[in-house]
Amino acid sequence: MKEALLYEKKDDKKVLCGLCAHKCLIAEGGCGICNVRQNIDGVLYTRSYGNLISANIDPIEKKPLFHFLPGSFSYSISAAGCNFRCGFCQNWQISQKKEADRMGLTSLSRTPADIAREAQVSGCKSISYTYTEPTIFFEYALETGRFAKEKKLGNVFVTNGYMTRECLEMSKGMLDAANVDLKSFSDEYYKKTCGGRLKPVLETIEYMRKLNIWFEVTTLIVPGMNDTETELKKIASFLAGIDKNIPWHISKFFPMYKLDTLPSTPISILRRAYEIGRAAGLNYVYLGNVPGDGEDTLCRNCNELLIERVGYYVKKNIIEEGKCPKCRTKIEGIWNQDH
Repeated sequence: MKEALLYEKKDDKKVLCGLCAHKCLIAEGGCGICNVRQNIDGVLYTRSYGNLISANIDPIEKKPLFHFLPGSFSYSISAAGCNFRCGFCQNWQISQKKEADRMGLTSLSRTPADIAREAQVSGCKSISYTYTEPTIFFEYALETGRFAKEKKLGNVFVTNGYMTRECLEMSKGMLDAANVDLKSFSDEYYKKTCGGRLKPVLETIEYMRKLNIWFEVTTLIVPGMNDTETELKKIASFLAGIDKNIPWHISKFFPMYKLDTLPSTPISILRRAYEIGRAAGLNYVYLGNVPGDGEDTLCRNCNELLIERVGYYVKKNIIEEGKCPKCRTKIEGIWNQDH
């Protein structure tokens, strides 16, 4: 174990964790909501440092990130645990620490230097901290990210956006890009389905913009839960109010985990959400989990097809120096490693 970052010592050997918006007050011997940050004799430790639960080489489009080094591969890692309890989690076996322990899943010991070296040798252009919530293994990700920078690799968070401002400030300079889940625009949805609140996620999105961290947003549309026009319009309006060039990924839900009795999202709802996003003024709206539909990047000015995708595969990319080759309009994103 390693002593945690971002916590305060309190009376009676209690500690206040300041890593995520839960801000858990943890008694001696106890753990936070994430189940991986433990108070031992008045000192907060992270149990996830150096304990790799998953490592894969993924297309960056899988994150999904469509405006960050398109067509490249990202060395994708995670440690067990999460600060949410989403009923639709596709990685619940590793994101829920108690589930991972119950199934007897074991971690691999890997140092940050090991990970950065493996990422470079594999030919990846970035390291993604993904599958589970990177906030809860922040110390591990932060140090790995520093080694990655030495090797000129990018760093990506795929996150629920529930970190504190202090956590984001500490990641500045290390973190190049993020995909943030905006799961709903309802606080009740967040409380009931995810075990969190809406406001901290909105604040994270706003603050990432101020810190000039490139980010894209994903909304998983769950039938009967967050698929009304009113809800979708609120999400689209919020994003457009921050920056109309934020890519919005509208993702299809498939039955799983605690919501395995619900139907998949109808394509008609996804297409309507796409229309709502465009009507709100968002320049880049994409459909997810529906290969061959709504995946291409078009010029926001002349509508030229710039990046053609089939699933996670980039079939064509004609962006030149971050611009449309036809009308020379700037296309927002990070298109090379020299950014």
